[in-house]
Amino acid sequence: MKIFAKIIIFICIVFVINIEKLPAEEKVKIGLLIPLTGQHSEIGKSIIKSVRLAINKIDNSLLEILPRDTASNPEITLKKATELYEDGVKIIIGPVFNKNLIYLDKLKDVVFLSLTNKITNIPKNIISAGINATSQLKTIIKFQKLNEIKKTIILIPKENYKEEIEEAIKQSKIETTRVYYYDSDPTKLTSQIEKITKYFQRKQNVEDEIKRLEKSNEVNKEKKINNLKKIDTLGKISFDSVIIADFDESLKSITTSLLYTDVSPEKIYFITLNQWFDKSLLNEKSSQQIYFPSINKENYDDFIKTYHEAFDEYPNQLSFLSYDLIGLVYYLAVQNNFIINKKIFLEKNIFKGKIGIFEVKDNKIHHTLNFYKVENKNFKKIF
Repeated sequence: MKIFAKIIIFICIVFVINIEKLPAEEKVKIGLLIPLTGQHSEIGKSIIKSVRLAINKIDNSLLEILPRDTASNPEITLKKATELYEDGVKIIIGPVFNKNLIYLDKLKDVVFLSLTNKITNIPKNIISAGINATSQLKTIIKFQKLNEIKKTIILIPKENYKEEIEEAIKQSKIETTRVYYYDSDPTKLTSQIEKITKYFQRKQNVEDEIKRLEKSNEVNKEKKINNLKKIDTLGKISFDSVIIADFDESLKSITTSLLYTDVSPEKIYFITLNQWFDKSLLNEKSSQQIYFPSINKENYDDFIKTYHEAFDEYPNQLSFLSYDLIGLVYYLAVQNNFIINKKIFLEKNIFKGKIGIFEVKDNKIHHTLNFYKVENKNFKKIF
């Protein structure tokens, strides 16, 4: 049977590569658009350091990285990208932020591997390299099937991620019972969760059952009444899992509100999106037993250790992405006889990097992620 998808084991970074010298000793030029000044300069500086680690691992003097400062400004980003193009660069890693992509379609012969995880409304010459919502929902679908989850609701904040999550729902074809949109404002959030979980109806069920028993002649009715007085609600919940498309304190507000309405992880599955192993979840009571798709934790921990040993500081998450992207471009260059152009991304390939397995397709990088659970103040790998 003919294999239509060629699988390449991406070992540029994971293992040391030994290759012959390039024809005519030509440099392999990779542009790097990152913020080195301004509000987000620390992100850019961290990316520079991770790129340095990647270059040292590849260990080929003919690989040349050309960093340019975007200052997190779309106009400056276009100017610096144009300068790189005029210098012969055809592949650029960056920019970091989605807002800086808006003018880059003017450089149609350049491919940008942006670190953004947004997949909607991006130019055709941009490949979204971040861990997008579609990849995450596809991983959640796998978890649904393994646990025979049939009735999933999705909670999406009105203020953020709405368009991205809606597109991911469409592309992943995840089955949901219903999608709810909520206000992140804590003064409104609890009442919205009460309605979603039908809290007051389930609470009323307890009172109604107590009244029914009081009027009945049932055996042991006093014991049954006493037991009912110990619980807050009565009745089934209309869903068996909830996907919370949120992060940080907003995520914790949702899980706290669910617990308040007597909806707990013992009754339904709490699932969220990639949390980058946020350690604050480990000490948050409402976050225990919450599931999420993510990159490979062992590789992530190994990268953090290597980075810390080299620079005596800790990297940001985007550094981890950029580390893999250097190796990805270099490996594709090797496969393409070191002819660097946008054609190296046209053939469908699957790669294995530090992040895990990912595939370039339709101007996006689709990640095959692992799945984790917060349990007993630890991150437990499910698959």
